[in-house]
Amino acid sequence: MPGLVNFRPLGGVVVLFGIVRPCTHRLGDGLKAQWMAHLCGLCLALRGDHGQFARVVTNYDGLIISVLTEAQAPSSPGRRRTAGPCPLRGMRTASVARGEGARLAAAVSLVLASAKVRDHVVDGDGLLGRRPVAVAARRVARSWDKAGARTGSDVGFDTAVLLDAVERQAGVEALAGPGTSLLAVTEPTETATAAAFAHTAVLAGRPGNMEPLAEAGRLFGRLAHLLDAVEDREADAASGAWNPLTATGTSLTEARRLADDALHGIRLALRDAEFTDGKLAHVLLAHELRRSVDRAFGSESCGHEHTVTAHQGGGFGPPPSQQGGPYGSQNPYGGGDPYGGGNPYGGEVPPGGPQGPGGPGGPGGFGGGPAFEPQPPKPGKRGFWAGCAVAIGLCCTCKVCCADEYEGPWSRKKREGCCNNCDCDGGCCGICECCSCCDCGL
Repeated sequence: MPGLVNFRPLGGVVVLFGIVRPCTHRLGDGLKAQWMAHLCGLCLALRGDHGQFARVVTNYDGLIISVLTEAQAPSSPGRRRTAGPCPLRGMRTASVARGEGARLAAAVSLVLASAKVRDHVVDGDGLLGRRPVAVAARRVARSWDKAGARTGSDVGFDTAVLLDAVERQAGVEALAGPGTSLLAVTEPTETATAAAFAHTAVLAGRPGNMEPLAEAGRLFGRLAHLLDAVEDREADAASGAWNPLTATGTSLTEARRLADDALHGIRLALRDAEFTDGKLAHVLLAHELRRSVDRAFGSESCGHEHTVTAHQGGGFGPPPSQQGGPYGSQNPYGGGDPYGGGNPYGGEVPPGGPQGPGGPGGPGGFGGGPAFEPQPPKPGKRGFWAGCAVAIGLCCTCKVCCADEYEGPWSRKKREGCCNNCDCDGGCCGICECCSCCDCGL
């Protein structure tokens, strides 16, 4: 999987930078393959048009542009190609998305990434506070602006609407204060995403979808801005950075209401659009976006994350009534000895006797029974630097996240990928617990 860069905004326009992060186990094999095809397609479109370095702007949400375009377009054999081995896919080949949808996603990602770089330069974040680094970063941002404009022009999309939104954002924030509507602050973001979503209908040859997809994009932009503000609220307060919730005096309750309204509006807009195959688009923009909102507000966690709870008395683990076996503290035989109080071996051969288990004549002993095989010595731990090298390899090949089993980089103990034990209930469509929650009919 490509390395994803989330350009965290500090009071800037927020679009398409990683709010939809689906658990691949919830997607199932079919939709997971499609999702990865679009993600890798975006990465390769950036490399093909703008060179290797441009791949750093690859992001989760940018691929939604590619997904929407393909979901509306008629099926054709040319919309996929086989990509060569990539270290980020564990040196495996893959079927990846190609075409105008991936290029539009690349153009949008480049322009918005350039805006984020300039935003960080203005705020003097980290190394960008040093003049030589800031100068180099501005040059990169300008080159990304031009590159995005070229690619956008090739697919008929004017990226000026994105740049205008970025420029207006600073003025909107300067005028915002207590009592200002939060939607006034999110408007530039909404305008930018609405334009990008609507253009997917143009590329797919479905002009009737422009209006509903523009509405879906507008609400998606609102959610992106809201969720980023919620997630950064405490950090911004500690650092003194500008935050739309704090500046306008908007409570978390009101922010959640606006987020829920946006989710409902996106689902209604998707119903009004016509798709050739809209299942992946629906899953990302309806179900996974709902999980993103829950995650930001702390109201739900992914199904494969297990929690440890403390019981009365300060202990951890199963409650006392369940300790000692599945029957708790009660004897399943009604409190009596199932052997009638006698020796289960009939009182003749004690367990540790010559013929009992573990005795010299019993199983595993030296009196004719099969001897137990000696256990091989456990591998020693790796040194610090060797472990670091292995850890980098595990991260680059996504084994830490997705592998069924991998060897710990330092301890060499067998571990499971963090998404391996996902206990998501596939439900009626393999995606969510019950698709009747939005009448999607899947």
